[in-house]
Amino acid sequence: MDAFYASAERRQNPALTGLPIIVGADPKGGKGRGVVAGCSYEARKFGIHSALPISRAYRLCPQGVYLRPNFALYEETSARIMDILRGFSDKLEPMSLDEAFLDLSEKAADFDEATGIAKRIKEEIKAREGLTCSIGVAPNKAIAKIASDYEKPDGLTIVTSDRAQSFLRPLPVSRISGVGKKTADALEKVGIRTIGDLASFSAGRIVELFGKWGIVLWQIANGIDETPVVTSYDIKSISTETTFEQDIEDRRIVIETLDRQAKEVHTRAVQDGFLWRTIGLKLRFEDFSTFTRAMSRSDYTNSLDVVRSSVRSLFNEFEKDPRKIRLVGVRLSNLRCTDLSQETLLAWSNS
Repeated sequence: MDAFYASAERRQNPALTGLPIIVGADPKGGKGRGVVAGCSYEARKFGIHSALPISRAYRLCPQGVYLRPNFALYEETSARIMDILRGFSDKLEPMSLDEAFLDLSEKAADFDEATGIAKRIKEEIKAREGLTCSIGVAPNKAIAKIASDYEKPDGLTIVTSDRAQSFLRPLPVSRISGVGKKTADALEKVGIRTIGDLASFSAGRIVELFGKWGIVLWQIANGIDETPVVTSYDIKSISTETTFEQDIEDRRIVIETLDRQAKEVHTRAVQDGFLWRTIGLKLRFEDFSTFTRAMSRSDYTNSLDVVRSSVRSLFNEFEKDPRKIRLVGVRLSNLRCTDLSQETLLAWSNS
């Protein structure tokens, strides 16, 4: 979806049309804590983006419209959009409230048919929700993700198998999902600026620099990704991660981000009809040392309060660590499908 939070807010209040909308923490005149959760394209022209400290966003765009997140609105809209997608393929893998992968290999005989389906998806979302989305159609998930970001907003980018290498090569390496500023800087130090540079670089050297992540990077640069679209029947966990634009020292910003992530994974689990027993935390410090922690319950639950309190409890171990924090993530695992309807689950989770 295109600038999903801001677009949903604008649909609710058309008076916001054309204005720079920033959804996130209260900026408090540039002294606020927390980060940007999402923003409109008008705000992005000022250099604002997700995970940017809200105080910096205010300095860049003090005239912007700052809104606290309305997750009830985003969740309801997301659920309807996911239902639209399920009407085109039952092989659906939601990645967040506003992003999903669809496997059309059994629905389309070739890229022309897949393109036709993508156009119908865009038309139906626009007609039913009044919102635009950008779609990438490609041979695999990694390229489709890059293609979906290629022409925003309201884009449709088709990358056929024989065009994959020529499409990828000139793009900056930061277009690969998961490559943030620090990874891009580390790659640039060894002469890698574009995906093409990475594709022709020694695979062994990349692995020396980045370990297992280096293997994935090199494969994606060469158009290789055999990761399947994972449907709700096959999902073993639900997770989300945030890499901060700059390493964060203020633990209050980290806790606010973890609370938002807890809400997001909870919503996705409820939409897919899951209960869970295990809540996990992922943490990466400024020196790239990474830690994961988890706690399991004896019974299955669907409680948002349980997720939030568990994540905060897990974070207590690291709260007094003097290092700045680069990345945080929340994961639900030990999932179990329930026979309860989605409506019942939503009512239960909000009770």
